[in-house]
Amino acid sequence: MRTIKFCVYKEEPHYVAQCLNVDVSSFGATVEEAISNLKEAVELHFEDEPVNDYQQIDEVLIGESLVHG
Repeated sequence: MRTIKFCVYKEEPHYVAQCLNVDVSSFGATVEEAISNLKEAVELHFEDEPVNDYQQIDEVLIGESLVHG
């Protein structure tokens, strides 16, 4: 069993859950559904892929900034 860290954001009309430990994301109509779907997708990922692509993340900081472009 592994701990995953993820972020959830709104992308109309869904919520998107993005795992930070492995390159997996999912979505749902609610935050809870998006998280549940992400957990299932990550479990399926570990069934199909070697576990060595898992990246341990100890601390998560979320930021927002304007950039030119």
